[in-house]
Amino acid sequence: MAVQITATALPEVVVIEPEIFGDARGFFYESFNGRDFSEHVRAGVEFVQDNHSHSVRGVLRGLHYQIGHAQGKLVRVLEGEVFDVAVDIRKSSPRFGQWSGVKLSAQNRRQVWVPPGFAHGFVVLSESAQCLYKTTDYWYPEHQRSIIWNDPAIGIQWPIDFEPLLSAKDAAGVRLADAEHFA
Repeated sequence: MAVQITATALPEVVVIEPEIFGDARGFFYESFNGRDFSEHVRAGVEFVQDNHSHSVRGVLRGLHYQIGHAQGKLVRVLEGEVFDVAVDIRKSSPRFGQWSGVKLSAQNRRQVWVPPGFAHGFVVLSESAQCLYKTTDYWYPEHQRSIIWNDPAIGIQWPIDFEPLLSAKDAAGVRLADAEHFA
């Protein structure tokens, strides 16, 4: 296996660190290998859509999820650095309402797997950041939901000392107690 897999505080959410081959010319690594992903992370996953976002420092996107068309996400950063967060919103889970966070950057080349049943978000820590993520289902705007980023019931410890920049949709996010959940 050419990657290292590390569980987070939420065992289903894992950090994937690829093996990097570098020399004076630059570097090379496999950013995704379906066989390795099936064997070491989760079997039976089919990615159907790639999303690419560019954001400036201080932008916070999330906490997003879809009801009816739950998405698993494999997230990586191509430029800059973000603090990436997953929240377990499966009502039957013993970790319901708990979160895990990891720094993803172009330098560390880490990826994070956020399975279906989890809300996802990130805040940009560098001057700008480009994120690329694969999803296991298509985007359906009518099924998209947002939990407010600073819900005290979740208690995410965002590594920021500023008020984040939010979209109108994210600013109108609901608290976990009022959100639609997964079974």
